[in-house]
Parts: sequence; C-alpha cells; structure tokens
Amino acid sequence: MVVEGAVVPEDRELRALLGQVHTIAVVGLSSKPNRPSLSVAGYLQEHGYRIVPVNPRETEVLGERAYPTLRDIPPDIPIDVVDVFRRAEETPDVARDAVAIGAKVLWLQADIVNEEAYRIASEAGLDVIMGVCIRTTRQRLEGKD
Repeated sequence: MVVEGAVVPEDRELRALLGQVHTIAVVGLSSKPNRPSLSVAGYLQEHGYRIVPVNPRETEVLGERAYPTLRDIPPDIPIDVVDVFRRAEETPDVARDAVAIGAKVLWLQADIVNEEAYRIASEAGLDVIMGVCIRTTRQRLEGKD
C-alpha cells in the first residue's frame, strides 16, 4: 500500500515480516545520544533483534561492532533487514548494497522515500518499506505507545 509517498505493506504482512526478522543492519547508526537512529536501534535491540551498525565514522554502537558499509559485514552475519537512516538521494547505493549482501528487506525510515531505491530492491526480490519508522510500526502492531 502507498500512503503519502510511503510504501507500507498491510499489517498482517508487517507482523509476519517483523516476526521472522532476527538481524537488522542499521545504516547511518550513530552513537550520538540525540540521534533518532540510536533510539530506534536501541529499542529494536531491547526487543530481541540483533543490531549491526553501519557507519564509517563509528567503531562500536550499542555494544556491537560497526562496519563502514553493508558490504563490509562478514558473510557469516546474515542480514534480514537493512534499516536506513540516510538522505533519500543516498539510498539507491544502499539498495544496491542490500541486494549484494542478500538482505530480505530494505526499510527506509520515516520521511525517506526514493523511487530508484525502491525499484533496485524490489526488482531484486527484496520487500521494500519506505517512509515509516520501524520502531513506530512495531509499537503500533503490538498495541503499545
């Protein structure tokens, strides 16, 4: 379903997807306390997901080793979701990297929408969610604030 430029599957699909996810690579994850990426990744980690930080300026975030790019993540760490905190114009390259590492889902965070990234990922068979926050979505599906 497309809502105001966002691409969001139906709730039943989102529940199934989030229930099958184990490892989430967070592109643009920062250790700076005021960054939304840190609070979202922290929430996900607290709820049982393994977080893999992707940021060339970080060495470790939330107790997890950070990698400069998605392609630098070792192949023995299978990535289910690539959650993106980058400007929309940077997302096509992230989508290419997500395809290259065999991710299952490309998730562009709130207010991030890019049709080229959508096309790259969806044509390669990835589920694509754009323009909504993964934390807010999970909280809504769980019926929690």
